[in-house]
Amino acid sequence: MDFFRSQNQKHTPKHNMKKRLNPDQVKLLERSFTSSNKLEPERKLQLANQLGVPPRQVAIWYQNKRARWKTQSLELDYNVLQQKLENALFEKRLLEKDVERLKGELEKAQEMVIALKQTGGTDQVCCNSVSFEEAATRSSSLKEGVNCSAENSKGEDQEVFPVLEDLYACLIGVDGSSWD
Repeated sequence: MDFFRSQNQKHTPKHNMKKRLNPDQVKLLERSFTSSNKLEPERKLQLANQLGVPPRQVAIWYQNKRARWKTQSLELDYNVLQQKLENALFEKRLLEKDVERLKGELEKAQEMVIALKQTGGTDQVCCNSVSFEEAATRSSSLKEGVNCSAENSKGEDQEVFPVLEDLYACLIGVDGSSWD
C-alpha cells in the first residue's frame, strides 16, 4: 500500500501548487488585455514580475481570456444577426400585408373599369375633384412614357390600361395634379 502512495505523490500535478490570482491582479491583467490582447514576451515578463507569478501563468491567463473574449464576440455577433433577422421578417410581414391590400384595391379598380365599360358612361365618375374624363386625358399623356402590354393589345384594351392606372390612383387618393 505504501508503494501506491509513494507513486501517487510522485505524479501529483504541479498545477495544484499554482497560485490563484487575486482580484487586484486580475484587474491589472484585464487592463493590460484591453490595451492589447496579444502578449509580447517583454510584456509577459513585466506583468509576471508586477504580479509575482510565473510568466507561464500570465501567458495561460491571456490565452484563456482570448478564448473567452472570442466566444463573447461570437455571441454578440449572433445576437446582432438574430435581431436583424427578426426585423427583416417583421418588415416582410408588413410588405406582404401591403401587397394584399394593394391587390384588393387593384381588383376594385378593375371592377369599376369593367362596370364603366358595360354602362358606357364616363362623365359621372369623380374622385378627389378629378373627373374620370380628366384622368383619361392624363393617361393618354402617360401612355407615351409607360411601356406596357397595352401597346401590344388590340381594341378597347389599349385605352383601358392607362385609364385603369389613373382610376387606381384616384382610388388610393393620389392627387392627379402630380401626374402632370
